Order: sequence, then C-alpha cells, then structure tokens
Amino acid sequence: MSGTDSMPDDAVVTVGGPLPRIADVEPLDRFRVRLTWGDGRVEERDLAPPVWNHRHFVPLRTDPDLFRQVSVADWGSALAWPGGLELSAEWIDRLPRPMSNEEFRRAMDDLSMTLDGMAATLGIARRQVAAYRKDKPLPNYIALAVRALTSARAAHA
Repeated sequence: MSGTDSMPDDAVVTVGGPLPRIADVEPLDRFRVRLTWGDGRVEERDLAPPVWNHRHFVPLRTDPDLFRQVSVADWGSALAWPGGLELSAEWIDRLPRPMSNEEFRRAMDDLSMTLDGMAATLGIARRQVAAYRKDKPLPNYIALAVRALTSARAAHA
C-alpha cells in the first residue's frame, strides 16, 4: 500500500450485481429471439426496439438472413452477427419483458379491475381484455401500460 488511503493490492472491488450472461440464442421471426440465460432462464425477447432505433443495425433491418445468423459472443456478454454487429446482454436484459396471461390476470386482481374497467383504462375493447386474461399474447405496449398501473398503485399504497 502506498499512502494512508490506498487499498491493498489484492483487494477486490465489487459494484452492483453480476452482469447478465447469455448461454444460447435461437432466432425467431420479426426480430425476436429465444434466449437461454446463464442462470438457466429461457425467454423470448423482442429485439425490434434496438434494431429499429439505431443506425448501427440497418444491415439487420434490411437482411433477414443476416438476422438469423445471430450467435452468442465470447463469454455470453452479447449477441453477435457477422460484420461486427453486437448487442450487449446487459442492454437486452433491460428491454421490456413479455407479460404472461397469468401476470395480466394477477395485475387485474391487484388493481381490482373488471373487464370493463380494464378496457376503459387501457382504451381497448372488453373482448381484448378477456382474450388477454385467457391466452392471447399481450403486446408490449399493453404490458408496459399494465406494469405502469401496478407500479403507480404500489407507490400510492
């Protein structure tokens, strides 16, 4: 050590939790992938937001065959495509997660919402709410809105 405020040479500094790691990837349709994370979780993720929001990914937008060539980069730290295109695992982990029908039903229960009430709140048809409660996949914008509603309720509780 040099000085009174220095750390020992063998000290380990840790900031935050472990970085997310990707173990495997399978390309799906419309910029979606099925990921197996390092901790064993398997989930489908929509990569359309970064692909459409960054000029860096124009080749992926214009060449579906290139998108299907996705692979896991060294150490699982990113997804990679030929030509040096990469999307970090940390960035992917921050993308909105799909909402399951069970999670939607629980949110409605937590919010004490009826089919009509949820339809009016979300600005969609009652039959859509019924379908989301049953088995219809929820679009990201509905999942984001429902999560915002539950977060706002929790903040005021």
